[in-house]
Amino acid sequence: MSDFLQVYTAAETREAAVALGRSVTRARLAAGVQVVGPVVSLFWHQGEFGEGEEWQVIFKTTAARYPELEAHLLEYHPWSNPEITAIPMAAGSQPYLDWVRRTVESPGDETA
Repeated sequence: MSDFLQVYTAAETREAAVALGRSVTRARLAAGVQVVGPVVSLFWHQGEFGEGEEWQVIFKTTAARYPELEAHLLEYHPWSNPEITAIPMAAGSQPYLDWVRRTVESPGDETA
């Protein structure tokens, strides 16, 4: 398994997505977060077909920090059953990956 992950969730509003990103980044559970949107989502929920706009949130972290990141999202996400998925990073520039690792493992300020 890769040492580095991109973790995804979504939120109903830009403000909620940014709040999640901010809380995760400040807790050093992710080195960086991107908020993308709005995106159109099509889904089944409670036996009914749904469609709506959401804001996608992408977290850059390490596999070692994933359990804490997931727990944080489950605690602070406004939805009772949010999407939380993780995709391994197959490759990346070494300086970037070093920055991700340093940032989530240390409490001091980090630069790219």
